[in-house]
Amino acid sequence: MSQTSPKITAYLKTFCGWSEGIRAIMRKYDLPFEEKDIIKNPAFRWEMEQRSGQPLSPCVEIDGHMLADISGEEVEKWMIENGYFQSNDAAPDAPINSSCTDEQHEAMALERLPIPGKIRFLD
Repeated sequence: MSQTSPKITAYLKTFCGWSEGIRAIMRKYDLPFEEKDIIKNPAFRWEMEQRSGQPLSPCVEIDGHMLADISGEEVEKWMIENGYFQSNDAAPDAPINSSCTDEQHEAMALERLPIPGKIRFLD
């Protein structure tokens, strides 16, 4: 990897197979990154759409280069091809190219339901 760490911003969902694949690659290579949860904070979704030009997630911005609607596998490949690090044989701790499970979809749906009589604040 280069002398300085890349500036990485990841626009991810709270519960999502694709998003967890991005996190798994960041853990595999011990890369610091800023995570912007587009479910918990709709302003981050708007920001992602403005920066990427499209509504699909996850999106990962690395040193100003936006990778839109991407998997962990694709992020890893792009970073290797662009000299951020060399491939290593360590297995990621989660699938890096997998859609959301039914359980993840259910968790996302429950997260969006307002609790009667409660105010929900955004992170």
